[in-house]
Amino acid sequence: MFNGEIIHDELTPLDSATMPLSSMADAFEELAKRLKGRLNGSMGQEMLRLDNFCQACHLVSFLFNSLGLAFKFAELEYIAKLHGLLEASKSFDTLGDILDHDIAHNTVKTAGSFSRNLRRVRQGLDLIRAIFENFLSTDDNSLREVASTAYAQVCAPYHTWAVRTAVAAGMYTLPTRDQLLERLNETDQSAEKKMRRYINASLPVIEYIDKLYLSRNIILDW
Repeated sequence: MFNGEIIHDELTPLDSATMPLSSMADAFEELAKRLKGRLNGSMGQEMLRLDNFCQACHLVSFLFNSLGLAFKFAELEYIAKLHGLLEASKSFDTLGDILDHDIAHNTVKTAGSFSRNLRRVRQGLDLIRAIFENFLSTDDNSLREVASTAYAQVCAPYHTWAVRTAVAAGMYTLPTRDQLLERLNETDQSAEKKMRRYINASLPVIEYIDKLYLSRNIILDW
């Protein structure tokens, strides 16, 4: 799936007629496999390529779009930060490289920095993971509790009161469970398998990113 090359001017457009959950699961399983291979080969944890990471993360943006207005803020922020990382992939090979660059220039938490962009994209991946976990834990046709709980766990601690209030109001515009499955071209049964695949594959990627920050003495409470 990944050959180390990526189009730098724009990411490949997503086709809503395809099955986005399959693409997401495939992409993150490939990233997780690469991470496992690096560790087993004692090649360190600095080797996840930034371009490969961006291409996999791009596939997640369709999920934000499928959730409608409630997560429009997340979609716009996620895409903006991802394109910042894509721009960085022209000059930097790995995720570790961009953190080292910002540390050297004292810009780790500066707005628009590579490190900040990566932190926000990582939160986007984790938000979708949490939504999937909550989705699979209930048969409720309303997604309000599913999405609200995931947002409270992953994003709310880092958002202002105004953003949290806007998100809470937007939860009333969420699609129903059946509507979301239709948008994703899935059934309950097929979606469950693919969501679990994404959950299992995204966790080591998310943990890997966190370890990159922690190994450089960068705390994660931002």
